[in-house]
Amino acid sequence: MTQHLPPRHRWLMALLLACGSATAADYPVKPVRLVVPFPAGGPVDITARTLAPRLGEALGQRVVIDNRGGAGGVLGSDIVAKSPPDGHTLLLCTTGNAINVSLVPNLPYDIRKDFAAVSMVAIITSILVVHPALPVKSVKELIALAKARPDALSYASTGNGAPTHLAGELFKTMAGVKMLHVPYKGAAPAVVDLLSGHVQLSFISAPGVMPHVEAGRLRVLAVTNARRSVLLPQVPTISEAGLQGYESEGWHGLFTPAGTPRPVVDRLYRELATLLRDAKISQQLAAGGAEPVGMPPDEFARALHREIEKWARVVKASGMKVD
Repeated sequence: MTQHLPPRHRWLMALLLACGSATAADYPVKPVRLVVPFPAGGPVDITARTLAPRLGEALGQRVVIDNRGGAGGVLGSDIVAKSPPDGHTLLLCTTGNAINVSLVPNLPYDIRKDFAAVSMVAIITSILVVHPALPVKSVKELIALAKARPDALSYASTGNGAPTHLAGELFKTMAGVKMLHVPYKGAAPAVVDLLSGHVQLSFISAPGVMPHVEAGRLRVLAVTNARRSVLLPQVPTISEAGLQGYESEGWHGLFTPAGTPRPVVDRLYRELATLLRDAKISQQLAAGGAEPVGMPPDEFARALHREIEKWARVVKASGMKVD
């Protein structure tokens, strides 16, 4: 195609291509900033701090974590969307980013156009738990009770529009039941009220509640994921346990700004995939309820589009809105 350009334009095109190749070959030339769009100490931050030191060693430059919480992940994501597309600013985000497309009006970025997918890093194990006073021991019994007592049961989430909220709305829609949603500011207060019986159930990340399950203070009915978790192989999925087709799978994924050279994206994916196969890394992620994935860029991009479409249907069916 360049032979049809005027000589001056051909020279400019050659220069740009050469610069792009040099950037990809030399990458990274400075420390890499990994933006976590949530406060320190949460599940995404734990995943980031597990991977960052080893990823930095593999890249030959430090990977510096930058926690930019706010607006359900929107503020930190926007920073990355507007950063130079050279692979030196990365975003570690969650299922919530796919949900926000339908839930948050006037997003300052388009996750499908303003980011390049690098890899789905991990799948998060979440479970359906109930207070032991609730007279149900299976998903089928829970659905039957909820149908017999519309709006009598309440479920706790970690906030309006959070994945734990969407998981409950998906359950209600698919099971044809009515339950009250009670949002909390994070998992800790939600678990406190669940333990006290102020709410009867929750769809929540496993690590934060498994000690209570093991102590008999909560009862686990099923895993919300599409497949049984390697962390809880004895626990059936909600789909297996009576609500066929149900799937609410949280994930952590790595992105870079759109326009990042593909060789840079591929380098990041290769290094990350190697790390995720490391037994020590897997053990550290498992402690936070995460199973390593290492999904290739193109496959992750397709998965992201499916997630956006899926949660858009749930948001529409539920009439959900956030302030």
